[in-house]
Amino acid sequence: MLNSSSTETYDMAVIGGGINGCGIARDAVGRGLKVLLAEQGDLAQSTSSASTKLIHGGLRYLEYYEFRLVREALSEREVLLKNAPHIIWPLRFVLPNNKAVRPAWLVRLGLFLYDHMGGRKLLPATQTFKLNKHSELGEPIKDNFEVAFEYSDCWVDDARLVVLNALDAAKRGADIRVQTRCTSAKRVNGVWQVKLENQETKQSETIQARILVNATGPWIDHLLHEVKVLAEDKHNVRLVRGSHVIVPKLYEHDRAYFFQNTDGRIMFAIPYEQDFTLLGTTDADHHGSLEQVKITEQETQYLCDSASLYFKKPIERSSVVWTYAGVRPLYDDGASQAQAATREYVLRVEDEAGQAPLLNVFGGKITTYRRLAEDALSKLRTWMPNASAEWTKDAALPGGEFALEERPQLIQQLQQDYSFVNHAWAESLMCRYGKRAWDVLGDAKSLGDLGQAFGASLTEREAQFLRVHEWAKDADAILWRRSKLGLHMTPEQRTAFKAWLH
Repeated sequence: MLNSSSTETYDMAVIGGGINGCGIARDAVGRGLKVLLAEQGDLAQSTSSASTKLIHGGLRYLEYYEFRLVREALSEREVLLKNAPHIIWPLRFVLPNNKAVRPAWLVRLGLFLYDHMGGRKLLPATQTFKLNKHSELGEPIKDNFEVAFEYSDCWVDDARLVVLNALDAAKRGADIRVQTRCTSAKRVNGVWQVKLENQETKQSETIQARILVNATGPWIDHLLHEVKVLAEDKHNVRLVRGSHVIVPKLYEHDRAYFFQNTDGRIMFAIPYEQDFTLLGTTDADHHGSLEQVKITEQETQYLCDSASLYFKKPIERSSVVWTYAGVRPLYDDGASQAQAATREYVLRVEDEAGQAPLLNVFGGKITTYRRLAEDALSKLRTWMPNASAEWTKDAALPGGEFALEERPQLIQQLQQDYSFVNHAWAESLMCRYGKRAWDVLGDAKSLGDLGQAFGASLTEREAQFLRVHEWAKDADAILWRRSKLGLHMTPEQRTAFKAWLH
């Protein structure tokens, strides 16, 4: 029995609004649990919006013999593609073989395993071709690269994946709170007493939870120190910074490139937001602040130089139009190099005499978040005997209740229903909202009905929709996480939008 009738009591309190926290909250509430999720900033504000935007098996992990991780990730690709076809779609990768790094036979063997380990059904298999025989794919690449391989993975809008998990959790009854920091948590009489502080109002509240989940990503050890589970001088995670740069579009076709660097690292060049190319990522141990993580000048130059080894036209530092960086909280397995550190997730449960369990989530990849959530709840089954069975494998995320091949027809239908929306705008809305695009535009009969236009197709109607329905509190949440429209706006337009919002 709980000793306080006035304190709100939950079956589970999840701390952290990244992909793992939102995935666990969604899965748990769908099994009948009463769930609260608290995020100190915005959903996907840190690591989960700073990925390379891929749902992939992790081809390079085969070199580190992470076969279980690759197999699990490959099988998840098609599960997620079916459940979120509006924000996830197939992407073909061209891998020019660099003989100075790996022989072609070794790359071909890796791709053979990649094709056959994960039960691939929807995505096409690997092909081998000569770059000089394929004018479109070979044209941007230097002539000294002869053989290339083309294989499949998927693109994802990472921040929207997080938001859609939170949105689905909320629709099923979860209490989602952003700008809400956990300031303390302690076990009292077999339950967790969790103190939460609203970062906007500075008001505090104490809630009770039978289960506490620490899904705070890079802050995981900080929370463990806070709840006195981990000694101050101990740590469990290795913080590795991954940085990316965005440059104007480097080529016209729709494939991505996978480059093998001479230092043993790999990097991608990926079509981004119609008009740009994304270059990344780096792997560097991070020792600084976790607030406002930024790319270093050295990393920026490294990415430009590495891409220039492959592209005929050198990538100049001055061409970089935007950058982003995030810290991956990798489980510290003692690897000597950051890029060799395991991407496997580790789940640990600690309880007190069979009561008040604390589940800690270490590491993980955005691709395997759904499986991680299932594994987390499996580990907690002892403390939630009335929870129902696994359910997320065949459950579409909000707006994604359609088959991938239906997407062109839906874009066309959106244009027919709203004659003032052109194709590029309709496609952009579909890539963010899927079938929820009709909810965004609502009863509008003309462009004027959408209110003030801020540039790059962003309107007052969409901004208000994001504030009301998707917990967007500030300009960054709207321009860079819920959408990437900030990339298409001028500095003056972004400033004007920020002024309007406040």
